[in-house]
Amino acid sequence: MFSSRLDLAERYADILATDGVVRGLIGPREVPRIWDRHIMNSAVVVPRIPAGATVADIGTGAGLPGLVWAIARPDLTVTLVEPLLRRTTFLEEAVTSLGLDNVRVLRSRAEDVHETFDVVTARAVAALDKLGRWCMPLVSPGGVLLALKGRSAADEIEAATPTLRRLGATSIVVATYENGDVPTTVVEVTK
Repeated sequence: MFSSRLDLAERYADILATDGVVRGLIGPREVPRIWDRHIMNSAVVVPRIPAGATVADIGTGAGLPGLVWAIARPDLTVTLVEPLLRRTTFLEEAVTSLGLDNVRVLRSRAEDVHETFDVVTARAVAALDKLGRWCMPLVSPGGVLLALKGRSAADEIEAATPTLRRLGATSIVVATYENGDVPTTVVEVTK
């Protein structure tokens, strides 16, 4: 998945397991599961992202999935959108430490971002209806919202479909990306 950039992914995992825990971005119980539950859970979606895409990760927190995608795919231009200062400080330090020149950290709420992206993503941020209202205005025409969700994805789609259609969704599908024991469920909303 990371090919020649596996060392960067390992360094990021170490940052999550140390500074991420100390700063409250990752719970201490998550440390043994950083690779399968967080890094690989994010990385398995990478093949779905078009070459050279611009990506916005809304409510990125510790950089999941955006930093993982930027590490795995240096052809992407990734904007990590996060409103909290302590998180953006962590992200800026991580980006600098990893030497990633394809990542920008933006301290903002999604509603205050006034640009569009080929791919907009979010992981464990909000219910799909609310997430759609925040993210769909940021998706370029022909672009896609990739919402990393849990098992409730199908139920969320039913509730969110009217809002997503009103916001320009032309296609709404649930895709599952295999990741060992913990598959990644993604609601893919094309605009």
